[in-house]
Amino acid sequence: MIGLFLAAATLGLLVWSVQMIGSALQTRMADAPEPPPARERVFTVNVTEARMSRATPVLESFGEIASRRMLELRAAGGGRVVALAPGFEDGGVVAQGDVLVRIDPADAQSAVARAQSDLADAQAEQRDAVRALDLARDELTAAQQQAELRERAYRRQIDLADRGVGTTTATETAELAASAAQQAVLARRQIVTQGEARIDQAATSAARAGLALDEAQRRLDDTVLIAPFDGTLSDPTVVEGRLVSANERLADLIDSDDLEVSFRLSTAQYARLLDAHGEIRRADVVVTLEVAGVDLTAMGRVTRTSAAAGEGQTGRLVFASLGPSPGFRPGDFVTVRVQEPPLENVIRLPASAVDAEGLVLLLGTENRLEEAQVTVVRRQGDDVLVRGDIVGRDVVEARSPLLGAGIAVKPLRRDEDAAAKPEPHMLELTEARRARLMAFVKGNQTMPQEAKARVLARLAEQMVPVKMVERIESRMGG
Repeated sequence: MIGLFLAAATLGLLVWSVQMIGSALQTRMADAPEPPPARERVFTVNVTEARMSRATPVLESFGEIASRRMLELRAAGGGRVVALAPGFEDGGVVAQGDVLVRIDPADAQSAVARAQSDLADAQAEQRDAVRALDLARDELTAAQQQAELRERAYRRQIDLADRGVGTTTATETAELAASAAQQAVLARRQIVTQGEARIDQAATSAARAGLALDEAQRRLDDTVLIAPFDGTLSDPTVVEGRLVSANERLADLIDSDDLEVSFRLSTAQYARLLDAHGEIRRADVVVTLEVAGVDLTAMGRVTRTSAAAGEGQTGRLVFASLGPSPGFRPGDFVTVRVQEPPLENVIRLPASAVDAEGLVLLLGTENRLEEAQVTVVRRQGDDVLVRGDIVGRDVVEARSPLLGAGIAVKPLRRDEDAAAKPEPHMLELTEARRARLMAFVKGNQTMPQEAKARVLARLAEQMVPVKMVERIESRMGG
């Protein structure tokens, strides 16, 4: 009995213990775990110090190179081309005074010879008229003298008749003779007048013949086409032996040393370039032509603005003359940068530091962010020029949706980061890579010779700019 009692008590205790353990496990599993103490998240941001400075904004646009002196070479008269200059070809360089084209001058020479003969005849007629006038005047003088003698003889007969010595018949004869002498004088005067008119006609004929000779000589001179200035020939359309018509276009002559660039600005950009009198400023411009490895650069100055905006266009078309610009050619599409008037008391910040409402994030006490309002004055590529009460404060370079006022951050300053990781600008090439780059540059037919020589010279050096290598390889597809 005692054994059975102990066994029953043991079994009851065992069941009770199992029930207690199960209940404890269920309670444990049903209870929520206690969360660990929360920790504030700290973001790492790049900051830069806001410094007041004087900045010169730069307008960037795209334009086209053109020559300020361009001439269409046209034939003044028709005929067969008998000679061409050795450099009369596309891209041929000519100097002022060079004979470019000769047209067969046979017809023009014959016309000159005929005009010279006509002029000689007119001059001979003029000389003959002068001699005839001199003779007519001498005859008029003789007739006047004879008329005076006849008049004196008539008066003597009248005097004799009054004294009763002369006869009436003699008096009438003397009177008739005097009248005939006067009539002869009138006839000689008419001859003199005709001689003077003949001289005038001869002078007019000589002048007309001289004009015809000048015209024929001009036509003869027009058979030779001479370069009016130094330049380069473009798009020639004539060959030796071809028949050309009057005013036919033969080629274009372009002055490659007198270039200008035309570019379009928005109305707001154009307004910033105006002075107090409403005239456009003679601002400096930098023109850049991107080629493989090296950018061709030329300096210039704004000269004028187009008189009209242009049909279907907006803004203003501005022209700038260029200084020495080797490698540039008319028709090149270039990048133009124009310097605006300087701005005082502005702060240069990354464009990503300012949002659409003009707010920036500042580093405050305990490295917590604060918001401040600024005024955007200009946007310059990846930077902006602003004004505001943030001078001397650290500004977050790039805003993000995770950042806002009161957020704790870990600042990284640009100067310290740049000192820790300096950016490489030069690169040492292997011989195989150098040879591959130089072969690509030599085989590039679109690159100007001056630029090609500069690129090859840089590639031959031991240290080569990284940007040059990257640009060439991007065009190679490597």
